[in-house]
Amino acid sequence: MAATPAHPAGLYALYASFWAGNLVEQIWNFAWPATVALLHPSLLPVAVVSFVAKIGIFAGGPLVGSLMDSFPRVLAFNSLSAVQTAAQLISAGMIIYAHNVSTPAAAVSSTTSLLSQPWFVVLVLAGAVERLTGLASGVAFERDWVVLLAGTNRPIALANANAMLSRVDFLCEIAGASIFGLLLAKFGPVTSLKLAAVLMMCTLPILILLVHLTNKLSKGVLERPRHHGISNESSNASERRIPENLGARGLDAIRCGWVQYKTQPVLPVSLAFVFLYFNVVLSPGGLMTSYLTHRLNPSIIGAFSGMCAFMGVAATFMSAKLVEKLGLLKAGAAGLIFQALVLGIAVAVYWSGSIAHQKSLIFFLFLVVLSRLGHMSYDIVGGQILQTAVPPSQANLIGTTEISMTSLAELVMLGVAIIAEDVSHFGFLALLSMVAVAGAAWIYCHWMSNPTNESLQLFSFDQHYNSPLSSNEQSVTTDIASKSSSPMM
Repeated sequence: MAATPAHPAGLYALYASFWAGNLVEQIWNFAWPATVALLHPSLLPVAVVSFVAKIGIFAGGPLVGSLMDSFPRVLAFNSLSAVQTAAQLISAGMIIYAHNVSTPAAAVSSTTSLLSQPWFVVLVLAGAVERLTGLASGVAFERDWVVLLAGTNRPIALANANAMLSRVDFLCEIAGASIFGLLLAKFGPVTSLKLAAVLMMCTLPILILLVHLTNKLSKGVLERPRHHGISNESSNASERRIPENLGARGLDAIRCGWVQYKTQPVLPVSLAFVFLYFNVVLSPGGLMTSYLTHRLNPSIIGAFSGMCAFMGVAATFMSAKLVEKLGLLKAGAAGLIFQALVLGIAVAVYWSGSIAHQKSLIFFLFLVVLSRLGHMSYDIVGGQILQTAVPPSQANLIGTTEISMTSLAELVMLGVAIIAEDVSHFGFLALLSMVAVAGAAWIYCHWMSNPTNESLQLFSFDQHYNSPLSSNEQSVTTDIASKSSSPMM
């Protein structure tokens, strides 16, 4: 029963919907920085677009989550998808315009003049909207819909569904970069962007149809009210907090988002996830790529990124097995501890000084790649813990608020990296990243080893979690289980 999804046909339709939407999103995630970078040799234009997008996510995440919780699921998702596609098309139009007005070499005489161009201002704003709506759509899929289709009380089925979504995500990431990379090499930036824009417009109606098919095959489960399973008093209180004025609602949504985020029953699980985003160096990304550019052949750098993505795919298979063998909560601890230990060894290798030799550098990169196995395992398992503990009425608001927190963590570390901009400071940044991962492991393990009555009730299905309890805690668990089962008698 625990391994059988509640709505298997609906889940398959959900996978198809996720594939359609995510493939286009991953193509665009590779397309816009690649084509913007061709306009000017400086990294600043891409950095500015990314920085403003992070600020937009941090500030607007709770508001979008509140709006999603206030409207029917299918309507909210389709609206977000339409806005995201429109933002992508506007962004593509601005970049095409910039490439057409003049040759890349003569487009602008300086970085400052480029940043002041009207088309660039529109690109920055559209990019922020695209990222915010895209992440909000992902939250709907990964924190709300998959729980309804797999079943909250079916941990193995939910673990398998989460693993499949992550698998699709990584495969789309690999395919998106490959597809646009081939287009860019063969046709150039303008034609490639036009082809990508056509794909966006064609995919949107397919995505909407697949979403409606998902709802139909799951017998309308996506239309289930979000306040199901929580008290009417809590639901009414939430409704009373919604002011009519949009501006006031935005501020109220941000306030309520932070309040609900801080009071969620599994806050340490989310905080551990946020701490992982302080690791901006010991992971595939811009800073690691920039560092390796001065040390290795581009083919090796490409292989490093590919292996990191492959480890993500491998983690989707491993996480389901970990949940089955260790239980849900211990599987999360295993992923975090593994990542912290491997990165600790990697930092030790770096600071030993042997990193100057290419063989030692390759070994260092191998350890970083290996650590992604633990990182992605916790990403999947931690997401399932939050899916289990957070009520449906708060899933989108808390999920988008968590994304705001991760954006804040990345902003902080990007600020540190800007201050310590010299390549010689890479070791210091690597040490900070490792400490952040170790801190995430400590937060999670401390929470797991000190269970509360609420957590025992929420995860009463996890026998591995309840097995090592003291006699007093076991009696509490027994009382909770008997009370929760009495209405079923």
